[in-house]
Amino acid sequence: MKKKNFILSLTGLISILGLAACSDSSDSEDEIATMEGEQITVGDFYDRAKTDQNNQQIVLDMIISQVFTEKYGDEVSDDEVDQQIEDTFGDEDTLNQQLESSQMSRSELEETYRESLAVQKGLEDHVNLSEDDLNEAWDSYHPEVEAQLIAVTSEDEANEVKDQVEEDDADFGEIAEENSVAPSADNEGTVTFDSATSAEEVPDEVKEQAWDLEDGEITDPIEVSSEYGSGFYILRMNENQDKGEDMEEYEEQIQEIATDNQINDQEFTTQVIGEELQDANVRIQDEAFSDILTQFTDATGNQEESSNSSENSSEEQSTEETENSSE
Repeated sequence: MKKKNFILSLTGLISILGLAACSDSSDSEDEIATMEGEQITVGDFYDRAKTDQNNQQIVLDMIISQVFTEKYGDEVSDDEVDQQIEDTFGDEDTLNQQLESSQMSRSELEETYRESLAVQKGLEDHVNLSEDDLNEAWDSYHPEVEAQLIAVTSEDEANEVKDQVEEDDADFGEIAEENSVAPSADNEGTVTFDSATSAEEVPDEVKEQAWDLEDGEITDPIEVSSEYGSGFYILRMNENQDKGEDMEEYEEQIQEIATDNQINDQEFTTQVIGEELQDANVRIQDEAFSDILTQFTDATGNQEESSNSSENSSEEQSTEETENSSE
């Protein structure tokens, strides 16, 4: 399922924890480096660092995380935190290596993920789905299918594989295990997915072609471009299904898709964050950071102006109707 990702990158986590450690253990006059007749203090570093755009983003992330954690943190369970860490790092060995290289503790990592999940909870709390939202999610939904997938890195390889799988008595699963660079190769290329499955698991270009296939049909090579370059996929449909006409049969999935669609909307998230910052009475004390909340305060300000305009319009209309009635 596609969700807006508020989990900060590992680099961001390290930066935030590093700044916190610095503020806890250092005085602004503490020396970082000395040279002939000169010195660089923690204060000097802060004065220079605070104007950097990346560091301003870190401060903004910290403000948003603390505001949402204060209000929604209790709604985040330990199991959810553990699951998010597992989804991000996979096995414990990888996690421990990352923690060691970044000099972070498990508890520090858990706390930061808890804060990010609290933001997710806060956004979900503001979701209000209309009938149109549900219908839009239903129109784009395709139920789960089972297929086999082969991924290769070049068009020539893809054409060769396509020829192999079309031969009489060809074993698609065996060919997938021998040729595919996708994780599914370990399971004869077998994958299950629906329209909401993330593009990282099954590319959107592949899904779009899959819905029209009959059981047993095989696609031509499908080119997929990403930030890492191009790849080619060949898919065999094992078991497709039509969703039918009854949306209630998939009510839970449709609700989740519609919720994700709303949370993924930038205007919605900006508005919600602005409201929460306003409710928490956030005030910037350092002039260097005076503009970091502007996008959110502008959003809430525009909503208030729109609301006031609507109220004034209603009042004017009511007054006019009263006057006309008196006449």
